[in-house]
Amino acid sequence: MRLRKGQAGMKQRKRAIIAGGGWGGCAAAVSAVKCGMDTVLLERTDMLLGTGLVGGIMRNNGRFTAQEECAALGAGELFRITDQFARHRNVDFPGHRHASLYDVTRTPAAVERYLHRIGVRVEYQARIRKAEAARGILYSVTDDSGRVFDGDVFVDATGSAGPQGNCAKYGNGCAMCVLRCPSFGGRVSLTALAGIPEIQGKNAVGETGAMSGSCKLQKESLAPSIVGCLERTGVAVIPLPKELIEDHLAEKACQQYALPEYRENLILLDTGHAKMMTPFFDLHKLRRVPGFENARYADPYAGGRGNSVRFLAMAPREDSLLVNGMKNLLCAGEKAGLLVGHTEAIVTGSLAGFNAARLAYGKEPLCLPRGLACGEAIAFVREQMGSAQGLSMKYTFSGSVLYERLKKLGLDSSDPEQIRVRVNKLGLAHILRPRYGDFPI
Repeated sequence: MRLRKGQAGMKQRKRAIIAGGGWGGCAAAVSAVKCGMDTVLLERTDMLLGTGLVGGIMRNNGRFTAQEECAALGAGELFRITDQFARHRNVDFPGHRHASLYDVTRTPAAVERYLHRIGVRVEYQARIRKAEAARGILYSVTDDSGRVFDGDVFVDATGSAGPQGNCAKYGNGCAMCVLRCPSFGGRVSLTALAGIPEIQGKNAVGETGAMSGSCKLQKESLAPSIVGCLERTGVAVIPLPKELIEDHLAEKACQQYALPEYRENLILLDTGHAKMMTPFFDLHKLRRVPGFENARYADPYAGGRGNSVRFLAMAPREDSLLVNGMKNLLCAGEKAGLLVGHTEAIVTGSLAGFNAARLAYGKEPLCLPRGLACGEAIAFVREQMGSAQGLSMKYTFSGSVLYERLKKLGLDSSDPEQIRVRVNKLGLAHILRPRYGDFPI
């Protein structure tokens, strides 16, 4: 085995290599380093959080339950950062209750500082191009610059959107989104490089992939009355004249917003940008809406034409998030299935990083029980992805199929104490925050 930098002549700690610095990869890195692992996070671009750079919605509907479960399980660190940088709390908008909207301009740097403080080594512009694997074991990955990163365990959090050609093939072409494939190279999947065939999702009309569900407008390009409403309340609902209505709901990844209100109105949320809850909208039609005469897109720049296409490359996996056919590769975020959202990515990332440490130290990986919303989501999505109908749906704690299921099972709650009691009764309190001696640190 190769000597690792700074460790010659001393006993080596186990090393986790995490590919992808979105919310899922960051959460996996936090969990792994808490277990005493030498943790390296490889990010293709020059910024962390991926689509979290332009997202911002937390705690809406069942995401409240999932976030509080995660905190009770011992993985609440990244959620605390989004709470700390929330621009608005307890926001209600069509179909959604008690949402929190984090500031997309301040949160990424705060996450970066936190990872540095706890000892995660972040390598930017480290796009993986090669993996060394044999007999189900991954040994190392190599980036575009020829740097080799060897590890004991790996987490694939590379996402499911891009590269650029896929947006042309399955969407309306590259819309110049925050993923920035032309600048930093398109997404490359660690699972695929390890030789594991991946799964492609469908949209509501049966076509491959689904578009990101929102656009970001520069707030200063909107009328002062709209900006004022956003900054006071966090939300603005602007009725559309009938002749300007565009119906793109079936193309959205975020089917929890496929409601009539989102077809008949422009629904804006204040995340620092004005987050417009539609995958794209013709710019010249948009400028005919009162208050939008000077509207300009912040992300994607070509939001009048299209958006990024997602769910093109998901890993077949177990409920522990171990990738099928591999012994030391786990997955997180959208790589783990048709799970939409930052909360969903943090949940899967937290479990994947923890199980990476368990595997590295010869322990059985943990599967969260289905008596928790988080455990039910992970297991239910894996089951659904085994059918053509299941692949045409999207799953989120905040709405649609999964949220309705959680409510039916009695797993949805907005009472933090009730959620903590549920976790305690299952004997899982702080399980993702290892005690001294749990791992040979």
